[in-house]
Amino acid sequence: MRKLYLLIIALPLLLSCSGKSDETPQVEAISTRADTMKMLVAHIQKCNKLYAADVKVHKIITHADQASLKGSILGQQFDIDLPVGERKIAIPIDATLKGFIDFSKFSAEDVFYDEGKIEITLPDPEVELTSSKVNHDEVSSYVALFRSNFTDAELARYEQQGRASILKSVPELGIDERTRQSAARTLVPIISQLGFDEQDITITFRKGFTSKSMRVTDETNPSGK
Repeated sequence: MRKLYLLIIALPLLLSCSGKSDETPQVEAISTRADTMKMLVAHIQKCNKLYAADVKVHKIITHADQASLKGSILGQQFDIDLPVGERKIAIPIDATLKGFIDFSKFSAEDVFYDEGKIEITLPDPEVELTSSKVNHDEVSSYVALFRSNFTDAELARYEQQGRASILKSVPELGIDERTRQSAARTLVPIISQLGFDEQDITITFRKGFTSKSMRVTDETNPSGK
């Protein structure tokens, strides 16, 4: 199936070499096939990490706790709420998620020719949490009279839990589809510059890919702590 398309690319060479031996056009056709493949892959790989979708997320993280006394007496466990009141806090977080395609994972094996048409299978979309910020002016809290205030360590832990919650919600945000569409709009003109008609170009993704299998990372906290 692939040879049909590649012979069409080599046709000008075959016509211009009509007075030469049969060996020359065959060598040139093979060379053209290899060069075309290399050029196509090289052009796509130049995109490197193509950021194709940008999503802003606003989330309010809430926490409430009641002072309690836990322990055991004669082997019996107990957990008693103390009558000193509770603490509550609401923390607004603004985050930016970016969907991208990593073209370092793209190769000639992801290109398929079929009767003059070309199909490009792209690497799976990935998502990064590139920034997160707490709007401290809008943080609201309630602390009972006999309770201690929230510590910086507790606030940092709640913020981390908020980022984790945002990452967990990524499959529901449709970032994978936005990334696909944007990547296709970017790549089709690039491939067209190599002589392909737009109607003969298909951009697709791995058949087994789902939004739940999408790789999601937190770039604001590389250590994961």
